[in-house]
Amino acid sequence: MTKADVIVRAIDKQISWLQAADILGVTPRHMRRLKQLYEQQGYDGVRDHRGGRPRRKRIPLATLEELFRLRRTHYADFSIQHFWEFATEVHGLTLSYTATRLALQAAGLAEKAPARGKYRRHRERRPLVGMLLHLDGSTHAWLPGQPMQDLIVLQDDADSRILYARFVAQEGTASTFAALHHVLTRSGRFCELYTDRGSHFCRTTTAGTPPDDEQHGQVARALEALGIRHIRARSPEARGRSERTFGTIQGRLPQELRLHRIGDYAAANHYLETSFVPAFNRRFTVSPAQSGSAFTRLPPTDLALLLSVQHRRVVRNDSTVTFNGVVLQLPPTRERRHYARCPVVVHEFPDQSLGLSYAGRLLARYSATGMLLPRRLPAAA
Repeated sequence: MTKADVIVRAIDKQISWLQAADILGVTPRHMRRLKQLYEQQGYDGVRDHRGGRPRRKRIPLATLEELFRLRRTHYADFSIQHFWEFATEVHGLTLSYTATRLALQAAGLAEKAPARGKYRRHRERRPLVGMLLHLDGSTHAWLPGQPMQDLIVLQDDADSRILYARFVAQEGTASTFAALHHVLTRSGRFCELYTDRGSHFCRTTTAGTPPDDEQHGQVARALEALGIRHIRARSPEARGRSERTFGTIQGRLPQELRLHRIGDYAAANHYLETSFVPAFNRRFTVSPAQSGSAFTRLPPTDLALLLSVQHRRVVRNDSTVTFNGVVLQLPPTRERRHYARCPVVVHEFPDQSLGLSYAGRLLARYSATGMLLPRRLPAAA
């Protein structure tokens, strides 16, 4: 430890001033002199200035004591950046981020960043919003005492704006369709989607090899119909932008949920939508390289049908279809007398209801137990 580190720990009452004198190998009298210098001049009073380096600004002793108290009593699990924002904006402390980081590290109240890994080439952002969107999920202990859930985030590559965020029990096809439905209905069609190689995104026949050239999964089908190119990352490092976003979220969101006494995921989703995501976008959104937008108007498309899990079936002679042991009875329609032996599609909607469509048109909706429902498309989750 440096001389300043020892004195900071003594100020924080982690060690006594006599113990600090023993560590530095100075007399108690000289230790009192160093303490007085620190109280009067901050770091500047105890540093060796023979190196000619610029001096740090003086930080009042009372400011440091309040900084350490806040860190220990209220913000122990906040990242340094997150804690500094609350310390300056909420509690009115006047000091820079660097001074906060050095003081916390010197007092042992924050860890130093680990060494960087190997060199990787930087990938430039897309110049226009709507050109590339990152979709990813993160499993984390978001709420104490609650089971871990996945946080699904859809983020624009050009400006890092979060377009969609929601907690779900498990990442999968349904959560992907809900995120796509949200963005497509509010912003329009985008150009490319960047994801990992999860089983709901792509099929890989042989382990250790790239995904199959032809993909017939639910997500691949929907993206192809929408004209959106699907890019599958080869490693977590390739998804560095979304990985860094989740690092920031994991260092902020659990602490804010705790601070606001949020104890269930329904309330957490409301907090995400109304508070956390808007604040995140205000603080971390960057200006794209070019003005304008690559989002385009979505052509007339039945999104509820398109963004559903689909299964092909053939209607029996008694106008029924069997799906997962449930018999779905087709009602009479004005368009034709019957659909016996016709190929139809069974749709699994996000609200757990089912649907039957023929030639892209919804014929009937059912509950999970097969009860006929009013023919109204369900809203996306």
